[in-house]
Amino acid sequence: MLHPHTELRFVSEEIGYGIFATAFIPKGTIMWVKDELDRIIPKEKISELSPANLENLLKYSYRTSMGDYFFCWDLTRYVNHSFNPNSMLTALGFEIAIKDIQAGDEISNDYGTLNIIEKFQCAHSPSINHREFVCPDDLSRFHAQWDALIESAFQSLDGIEQPLDCFLDRHQKIQMSKIMAKELAIPSILTNYYRI
Repeated sequence: MLHPHTELRFVSEEIGYGIFATAFIPKGTIMWVKDELDRIIPKEKISELSPANLENLLKYSYRTSMGDYFFCWDLTRYVNHSFNPNSMLTALGFEIAIKDIQAGDEISNDYGTLNIIEKFQCAHSPSINHREFVCPDDLSRFHAQWDALIESAFQSLDGIEQPLDCFLDRHQKIQMSKIMAKELAIPSILTNYYRI
């Protein structure tokens, strides 16, 4: 489930569509969380898909740490890549705003966190850290800096309205409560890495 203060807009012929904030969203806000309509397609089952659905799955899904394909049912699949993202997937099964997002800003994440299949050059995102390509092993190489961004965002969690809180499962809520009480460390995003 994508944050409600977002909408789909056309970006360009080259990019297609993207997701944009319709109101201010502060750092530390949960931007997306898995809900009961999202689907996980086991990697062993993708050969059973029709060519058209396989193409859609590969274009609009990300891979889990087990190599299965996670397909979001809603507009989340239109969130574009950036080397300087404002939202990031965590090891807790949700995405969090890692900086303040102004109304009108495009919501972005770094596809390097998503266990992509093939490396690609990003069409419109200048790199701030000298990366030219998004690569399948980016999680193994950049997890420490992404963990720092996530940890900083977690420090902003307290007192922020969380419209997606009702979609967090019991386990996620317990983990977040322990993290906020400093009884549990934030798990590394490296936990999401699919080791082929």
